[in-house]
Amino acid sequence: MEFSSQYNPKEVEEKIYQIWEESGFFNPDNLPGERKESFTITIPPPNVTGSLHMGHALNTTIQDILIRKKRMEGYRTLLLPGTDHAGIALQNVIEKDLKKQGLTRHDLGKEKFIEKIWEWKDKYGNIILSQYKKLGSSMDWSRTRFTMDENYQKAVSEAFLHYHKKGWLYKAERVINWCTKDQTSLSDLELEYQEEKGKLWFIKYPLADNSGYLTVATTRPETMLGDSAVAVNPKDERYSKFIGKKLILPIQNREIPIIADGEIEISFGTGAVKITPAHDLLDARIGEKHNLPVYKVIGPVGKMTEEAGSNFAGTKITDCREKVIEELKKQNLIEKEQDYTHNVAICYRCATVIEPQPSLQWFVKMEELSKLAITAVKNGEVIFHPKHWEKVYLDWLENIRDWNISRQIWWGHKIPIEGENDVLDTWFSAALWPFATLGWPQKTHDLETFYPTQVMVTARDIINLWVARMVYSGLEFTNKKPFTDIIIHGTILTKEGKRMSKSLGTGFDPINLIEKYGADATRFGIIWQSIGNQDIHWDETAVMAGKKFANKLWNATRFVVEKTENSFSDSEDGELEKILKLENLTLEDRKILENLREIVKSVDEYLKVYQLGQALRCLYDFFWHQFCDLYLETAKVQMTDPELQESTKKILTEVLKTSLKLFHPFIPFVTEEIWSKLPIKNRKLLMIEEWPKIS
Repeated sequence: MEFSSQYNPKEVEEKIYQIWEESGFFNPDNLPGERKESFTITIPPPNVTGSLHMGHALNTTIQDILIRKKRMEGYRTLLLPGTDHAGIALQNVIEKDLKKQGLTRHDLGKEKFIEKIWEWKDKYGNIILSQYKKLGSSMDWSRTRFTMDENYQKAVSEAFLHYHKKGWLYKAERVINWCTKDQTSLSDLELEYQEEKGKLWFIKYPLADNSGYLTVATTRPETMLGDSAVAVNPKDERYSKFIGKKLILPIQNREIPIIADGEIEISFGTGAVKITPAHDLLDARIGEKHNLPVYKVIGPVGKMTEEAGSNFAGTKITDCREKVIEELKKQNLIEKEQDYTHNVAICYRCATVIEPQPSLQWFVKMEELSKLAITAVKNGEVIFHPKHWEKVYLDWLENIRDWNISRQIWWGHKIPIEGENDVLDTWFSAALWPFATLGWPQKTHDLETFYPTQVMVTARDIINLWVARMVYSGLEFTNKKPFTDIIIHGTILTKEGKRMSKSLGTGFDPINLIEKYGADATRFGIIWQSIGNQDIHWDETAVMAGKKFANKLWNATRFVVEKTENSFSDSEDGELEKILKLENLTLEDRKILENLREIVKSVDEYLKVYQLGQALRCLYDFFWHQFCDLYLETAKVQMTDPELQESTKKILTEVLKTSLKLFHPFIPFVTEEIWSKLPIKNRKLLMIEEWPKIS
C-alpha cells in the first residue's frame, strides 16, 4: 500500500484505463448485480475527419460524469460511441489530397474515389475515438457505430422510404443554397457567415413612361441581369404612387414591374429592392407570391449563363460584376457607391461563397414532423437545460420550411430510388442516431433495453441542425421520444471571450493539456469553469489547480492510511450512520460528519439538474478546506487520546472513502488508483462501487 510522495498521472492513467477496459464494465451487459433500469447516452458523433478539440472535451467529460455516477448508482449504463461519415467534409479531404497529385475525383471515377475514402477512413477515421480514451471516457467500445455501417445504411434507407410512402417526400426545382466548389446544395443551417468589406452600389432604374427613375441599392450588381421586379414595402409612403408601374431593367432593357411586399425592409438602401428570384432565397419567395418569371443568370460552376446576355455569358461572377458596373457608368446609371460591411454566406466546409440558384432537389414536407417536435417540448416530454434554449428550438420549428435533403456529392447515403445519383444530407442520417445505433429498424435487444435514451449533451449551434431533427425522427419512427433531457453546454472561448482558432494560434489542444497536466486535471479544469452552462473564457490555471488538487487528494490519503492502519478493512457500506451513533464523538467529529452528509446531498442535487461545475466546486471546498485544513489537524490531536483513537480512525476512513466515490465521476483516474491502494476487504473497482447514500 505504498504511496509515492507525489501523484504522477503519466504513471497511472494508461494503466488504469487498460484495467477498466479489461474489466468489461464499460459494456452494460457485463456489469455486476441485478440492474433493472438502464441509463443511456449516445454521444454526438464527431466527424470521422475530426480530432479532439476543447468543445469535444467539454461535451465528453459531461457525459462521462453522468454515466459514471449512474453506473455507481446501480443502473445498466451505456455510453455509446461512434462517428459520422461527414459527407462534404470527408470528400473535401480526399479531393485536396488528389489535387496535390494533379488529379480530381472525376479522373478516378466514382467507384475508385469511394474506395479511396474508405481507405482513408480505415486509416485515420478513429483517431478521435482513441483520444476520448485518453480523457477517460467510459464508452462501450464494443458498440461503436459509424453512420456508413451496413446496418446503419439500412436504417437510413428505411427512413427515406417511410417518408416516401407517407407522401412527405417530393422532388422539385427550388432556389437552394449552392456551393460552386463542392457542386452541391446546402441547407440554410449548413451555412456560415463571414464579414466582408465591399461596396453598396446605388443604381438608377428608369421608369418605362420616361417620368424619372427609381434608385435601388445592391451589393451584387451582377445579379441585376436576372431581375424580375423591383419591390417596395406597402407601408413605405415614399413609393406608394409607383406601385403597379413599370421600369426598364438597365442593360437587359426589359420591362419589369414595381410591386409591393411586406417582407421588404424599408430601412435597407433606398427602400426599393431589386428582385432576382433565381439567385436569392427571399427573392424566390417574393417571386413565387407575385408569379414573377425566373431568369437563371449564374450557373452551377460560378459562371454567368446565356440568360445573362452575350456580353457576360461564360464570365466569372467577379469579372461580370466589374463589367456590369462599367456598363452602368457608361449609361450614367450609377447614382453613387459607398463602402459597405456585411455578412456573406459561405459553405460550412470549404468556405466558398454561396450562390443561391434553382435546382432539382428532394424535399421532406415538414408540417407534420415539426408539430411532433414542438408538442414534445411544450408538453414537457423533452426538457432543455437551460430552459431558455427551447426558444431557439421552437422559433425555428414554428417557422420551418421544407427540408432539402439531397446532396450532389459522391460520399454518403445513396438515395434509394433507382437511377438517382444524389446522396442524402448528412443530417438526415444523423437524425436517426439515438435509435439507429441500437439496431432500428430491427427490434433488437439493445433497442428494447436502451431506448429511449435519457440524456443528449450537445452544443447550441446544432439545436436545429440535429436536436430538433432527432426529436421528430424518434417520435415518427419509434413512437417514443429519443431522450428526455437535452443539456446545451456553453462554448469554450479564449480568455478574451473570442472563438478559439487553431489557424490564429488561439486554440487549445486538450491532448496537449492531458500530456502536460494529466486527464483528471484537464477534466477538473473544464468542469470547474463550466458554471450555469454559460460560455467559458478559458483559463489554464483551472487545469493547474486540478493537478494540484489531485496531489492534495493523494497526500491526504497517504496521511489517512498511515494513521488508520486496519480501519479500512473493518469499514462497511452504511458506516456513516453507525459512526454517528457513537457516544464519544467530539464537536469537531460531529461537524465533519454532518458536513459529509450535506455534501453527499448537495452533489446529488446539483447533478440531478446537471449543474456539474457547482457540484465539483462544493465538493472541492468540502474536501480541501473542511476535511484537510480543519479536520485532519483535529485528528492529529485526537489520535493521541486513547479514548478518541478508534472513532477518529473510523471518521477518517469514512470521509475519505465517501469523498473518493463522490470525486470519481469527475476525476476518475486518480480516485481509481487511490482506491486500488486502500486496504479494503472485498474491494471492487471504484467505478462499480456503490454511490454514497444518506438516509
